[in-house]
Amino acid sequence: MVSVTNLANASRGINRAAQDLRGGNRSETEQATERKWNDRFRSLSTATSTWMGRPWAFLTAILIIVAWGITGPFFHFSDTWQLVINTGTTIITFLMVFLIQNTQNRDAKAIHLKLDELIHAVHGARNKLVNLESLSDEELAKLEAEFAKLGKRYGKLADQSEKTAEGPESISRPTS
Repeated sequence: MVSVTNLANASRGINRAAQDLRGGNRSETEQATERKWNDRFRSLSTATSTWMGRPWAFLTAILIIVAWGITGPFFHFSDTWQLVINTGTTIITFLMVFLIQNTQNRDAKAIHLKLDELIHAVHGARNKLVNLESLSDEELAKLEAEFAKLGKRYGKLADQSEKTAEGPESISRPTS
């Protein structure tokens, strides 16, 4: 049976580990070194994602596959010949996953910050919508249901507006 003391010790250990990950117990030099490496990785991942997202990179990949296919008869379609393409594509895929994920994380964070700023700047917007990505799945489901209700309400108002030919400008914002 797990004791309260064991749970408390485990919790303290997790909190210390989280603090270490955030840089709480490291010197300024160590933090500066990490920032430098993070900046280098960000630059590399952004440049690679940009480079690999261009049409000529796709055409290069197709040419490599065609060249590999053409060389098959020369190597008698051997296991080594097959292993070359399998190993190459596996290594490239493995590395690209990390680079693309880094780029997507940065893009998502930037979009969230921009949306948060818009929510903050719009008068009458609910500020509780800022930082939605930190909500639990249950909280997001409740909010999604709330917006579905609003969508239905706006849809009904739009339908009424079309019937009276007043146009969508006459639709007033429903209150919660």
